[in-house]
Amino acid sequence: MVRMRFFKERESNMELKDTISLMESADYKERFKAEYYQVVIRWQKLKAILKKWDDGDLNFTPTCPRSTYNMQDKAMADYIAVLEARADMEGIELDM
Repeated sequence: MVRMRFFKERESNMELKDTISLMESADYKERFKAEYYQVVIRWQKLKAILKKWDDGDLNFTPTCPRSTYNMQDKAMADYIAVLEARADMEGIELDM
């Protein structure tokens, strides 16, 4: 089971454009935060699409089989868990 401690607790209104200054920072911890926030934002959008798919509310027909999206979902969740573990070890506060 993937442990996404921050985003299981609360939703965020952050958008990809809000990560630009972090991404351009000279401080690796700030760039790390940008990477984390970006993958979480993308993962949340994927989850929203999958929920609509499950609910029969998609306004388009996916070109890939659901299993492909499921693999992407798992890979993204695993990546987030790794970034969270690194943040703990490196003393990086992940607060949106």
